[in-house]
Amino acid sequence: MKEMKSLCIIPARGGSKRIPRKNIKPFMGKPIIAFSIESALDSGLFDVVMVSTDDEEIASVARKYGASVPFLRSAETSNDYASTSDVLKEVLTKYAECGQQFERFACIYSTAPFISAERLREANEKLDCCDCIFPVVQFSYPVQRCLVFLDGNLCYKWPAFENTRSQDLEPTYHDAGQFYFYKTEPFLNDKIFKTNGILMSELEVQDLDTETDWKLAEMKFKLIRGSDVKKNW
Repeated sequence: MKEMKSLCIIPARGGSKRIPRKNIKPFMGKPIIAFSIESALDSGLFDVVMVSTDDEEIASVARKYGASVPFLRSAETSNDYASTSDVLKEVLTKYAECGQQFERFACIYSTAPFISAERLREANEKLDCCDCIFPVVQFSYPVQRCLVFLDGNLCYKWPAFENTRSQDLEPTYHDAGQFYFYKTEPFLNDKIFKTNGILMSELEVQDLDTETDWKLAEMKFKLIRGSDVKKNW
């Protein structure tokens, strides 16, 4: 068994429903998956950068931009109900069957064009002190003052915070949905005890579920390219 340090897994299923062929849809002039592949390669962190897909066209695009596609995804991890965790465990198992094991790995989503090599290196360094780390972004509005419909009325979910100033409420965060770094042994044995996060700005984060989301992401991308935000594109 050959022990290697770091693997990058980029999941890219062919059956995207909300935006057809989303993983290879053109974004700022090239397939969006290319940004994830190039950032992973530019980071210099990984022994292997691979794409897990069930789709030959996606595999061809991935190879064009420098990723490895040593095998296609199984039917079990290609359906609508397979989780990202299922995909990652399948990949790690396949490599182990070929005599390769990795001390740590990253899962980078294929539709995350704001990822930079610099952010990946930052996460890799912080992984030394935890089992898992991923980027987060602060909720733009305090969740403590959220509203719900109750018996036909619109009311505060937590009335105790109705008159609390926003700046006095504890900041809360959500997953940026871009990438995850793991130590392999805790992940495979479901023993992730310590998780940490990297704080991202709202400008660096955008869901991509609709065509409007896509246009917003391209607008943000242009702003980042033309701003003073530190990036290593």
